[in-house]
Amino acid sequence: MKRFHTAALIAPALALTVAAALPIAAARAADKEITIILVDHGQAADPFHNVIKRGAQDAAKQMGIHLEVRQPQNFDMTQMANLLTAATNQHPDGIITTIPDADALSGPIHAALAQGIPMIATNGAPSTAHKVGITINVGQDERSAGIAAGKAMEAAGGKKAICVNHEVGNSALDDRCAGFAEGFGGSTKVLPTELDPATAKSKIEATLRSDPSIDTVIGLNATVVGETAVEAVHDLGRTGKVNVASFDLSPGMLKDVEDGTALFVVDQQPYLQGYLPVLFLAQKAKYGLLPAGDIATGPSLIRKDQAGKVIALSSQSIR
Repeated sequence: MKRFHTAALIAPALALTVAAALPIAAARAADKEITIILVDHGQAADPFHNVIKRGAQDAAKQMGIHLEVRQPQNFDMTQMANLLTAATNQHPDGIITTIPDADALSGPIHAALAQGIPMIATNGAPSTAHKVGITINVGQDERSAGIAAGKAMEAAGGKKAICVNHEVGNSALDDRCAGFAEGFGGSTKVLPTELDPATAKSKIEATLRSDPSIDTVIGLNATVVGETAVEAVHDLGRTGKVNVASFDLSPGMLKDVEDGTALFVVDQQPYLQGYLPVLFLAQKAKYGLLPAGDIATGPSLIRKDQAGKVIALSSQSIR
């Protein structure tokens, strides 16, 4: 009788078992939950940044991944830096961040990149993202957007303007005012205020009372500044004499544009600024795919003939 060695029988069986297990292991690795963290400098009470968050949440749901949104309580770069460091320590599959102050946030951003964590910047200018080493930016060039708004206000007959800034020190907003002054051509003064509509209205009214020659008001946020500027001009009896426009969208500001009490709003599509980075980082985690460069989401000027079509979507935090 021919004798068989046990080892000779076991080895082929073991090889078949391992081979069969490999696809299962690979499938399990592919099914590992993907975690992406969005660190956004905008506070939870800011309607504009809620649109960014809505876009990110919709993308996460569609892609079947886990999304965490972190926001500071105030416009505070120390808090923002701490949130980025905490996100890095969690070792997620990707980090999305806004960069309102490149100098203040370069340290924690470089630390995340050094650990090999894919990062995408959003809601800012490409040059700001590239300055801190992030190669993909989803947003608009704020200075160019400011220039476009300034030219439009000049074409409407503006000679003397105030640019109402609710977050002085935010480089994106500072760029908007600088670009606006360049495009406007006339006299432009920056009016600093806070993330509070009542404070903004009070300061706008006081400024317009003190200088009746001001004929143009540009706001950098539709809810905080744009809507309140329209109210302030109305309460002073200067509707039609002072032109008002704003960056970004809100249902109220769009209604003002539709009614003709505001000239336009500058749309940068913040929904896409939340949606696209989540989509891209999920694709990176799943398949190693990423776009090769920046994605421009704006600017575009929404005027009276377009405003009505956008109001319903704005009320749903999509536009």
